[in-house]
Amino acid sequence: MRSTTIALVFGLAGLTAGSLLSSRAAAAAAASYGEDRAQIEDLQARYLFALDFHDPQLYASTFTPDGILDYGEGDVKGREAIIKVIGGMPNNRVTKGPNGEALRPSAGRHQITNIVIKVEGNKAVGRSSWFHVGNDNATRANTIGGFGHYEDELVKVNGQWFFTKRKIFNEGSARWQYKGDRNPAW
Repeated sequence: MRSTTIALVFGLAGLTAGSLLSSRAAAAAAASYGEDRAQIEDLQARYLFALDFHDPQLYASTFTPDGILDYGEGDVKGREAIIKVIGGMPNNRVTKGPNGEALRPSAGRHQITNIVIKVEGNKAVGRSSWFHVGNDNATRANTIGGFGHYEDELVKVNGQWFFTKRKIFNEGSARWQYKGDRNPAW
């Protein structure tokens, strides 16, 4: 009887320890996903701030050195090529009002929403919606200037996330719009 009690006590202790270790492993995995997701969302925000404040170097730094930007005009490969494309974007903003008066500078800001991310080790894929709010018009009224979604491939290098590829869909352009017939977010 005594040996049965001892075996039962050790058996229960083993089950309890195993359960605790399993719970800790699950909690660590969830924390790791949460940390990765926060870092990826931070990357997405830095990308948009760099775009909106016309900082081609910061914009390109969100990609791996051989990263690909696909914005509807074909793939742009590598940071230097990305800097050239973003740095060469025209400044064709409205500068005169309806009566020819000089206007205060216009501004535009991209917003990102509906973010879904799948992380597998040091690689991830993401999907998100975007829209642009701006006041680049003669009355400086706020308007929605465009919307679409991103399809991202990412990699974690030395603890930091980068885009290896970012494909931009813009529903305001026939060439850039999404032509699929299924939900792009799985």
